[in-house]
Amino acid sequence: MNILHITSSSRAGDSASYQLSRHVVERLQARHPQARVVPRDLSETPLPHVDGQYSSALSRASGGEAHAQGLSSLAWSDLLIEELKQADCIVIGAPMHNFTVPSVLKAWIDHVVRIGVTFNATPHGKIGTLPDRPVYIAVSSGGYRTGERARQPDFFEPYLRAILATIGLKSLNFISAEATVMDPEAMTAAYAAVEKELDFVVA
Repeated sequence: MNILHITSSSRAGDSASYQLSRHVVERLQARHPQARVVPRDLSETPLPHVDGQYSSALSRASGGEAHAQGLSSLAWSDLLIEELKQADCIVIGAPMHNFTVPSVLKAWIDHVVRIGVTFNATPHGKIGTLPDRPVYIAVSSGGYRTGERARQPDFFEPYLRAILATIGLKSLNFISAEATVMDPEAMTAAYAAVEKELDFVVA
């Protein structure tokens, strides 16, 4: 079993989203002791944004070229898509940034959502080519993003549900730690709620 563990917080291991996502990985490893974890830290190794080489290569159906910094953006896309294809499940840790996903996670999405590779455009809309498999998304937010106490719009979850379904990933499980900038009691309550979610979704 291969677990692709994607993290995207600039706070690295100190972040709530990283800790939650790591907890999901540990739960999965407990169920599958031989599981192989493939880490992809998007803050430690930021991805280049898709560029002219990427767009031109798609139109030419070529393999892309190297540039001064190493891989072309299309070569990065090939690598990231292959990691995704090899994964039996995906764990994503991400903080909510300005109502939506962090820019480093958006860059990853732009690389893996690729016409003719992970989805096809048809008269009936975009059809994903990847087989569905479990995706666990650990999201942290400074305030409340759900429920009656939410005072901000949430584009994070609807966006990920829409964009990942475009490539065939529809079995999404969201695990939230909310109000992380509030008092310690609020954070303790948030983690207690997360534990209950994990008992349900990882099972």
